[in-house]
Amino acid sequence: MALAIFDLDNTLIAGDSDHLWGEFLIAHGIVDDGDFKRTNDQFYHDYVQGRLDIYAYQRFVLKVLADHPVEQLAVWRHQFMQESIAPIMLTKAKALLTEHRSRGDFLLIITATNDFVTSPIAEQLGVDHLIATTAEIKHGRYTGDVSGTPCYREGKVLRLHEWLKESGHSLQGSAFYSDSHNDIPLLEVVAHATAVDPDPVLEREALERGWPILSLRG
Repeated sequence: MALAIFDLDNTLIAGDSDHLWGEFLIAHGIVDDGDFKRTNDQFYHDYVQGRLDIYAYQRFVLKVLADHPVEQLAVWRHQFMQESIAPIMLTKAKALLTEHRSRGDFLLIITATNDFVTSPIAEQLGVDHLIATTAEIKHGRYTGDVSGTPCYREGKVLRLHEWLKESGHSLQGSAFYSDSHNDIPLLEVVAHATAVDPDPVLEREALERGWPILSLRG
């Protein structure tokens, strides 16, 4: 059984779930639309440019979880899935997952976006396991902090190796699909790297290294 590993945002779905969650909060008046939007957009720009301060970003985005009871958050998340995520699901992405599943591969999503946002998306996509940045919970409420290492850049590699040790899986014959140059550290360690609708930096890297380039859009 080989690992088929997938980035989530702008790879298996046609958008960034983390940024869209912020837009959803703004649209429904849950957060201030001025300051929150400016900060949310700036963090997304930093991510695209490869200079995101992942800890600062997580403190920003997880504060919303800490400010509200989990019951209310669950209601908002369900609405978010219907309004923001359902429209950006990709038919070709589902077909790719089905192809790997038919081979007997173990399907794994690994994403920098926190597990509160991504766990229902992973469940809907029917993957076997999710590795995401973990939003800390204590006494039944989110604390606003990250538990463990954020699942970003080299942190993805670290979190994957931790999981490999726990699960008994290996990277032999493994594949990883991603759109982002931020995932080059992980693309370098798998057996088969594929760039999916890549950003310009990753596209150049893929062409230089001979990595396949795939589109799941349209």
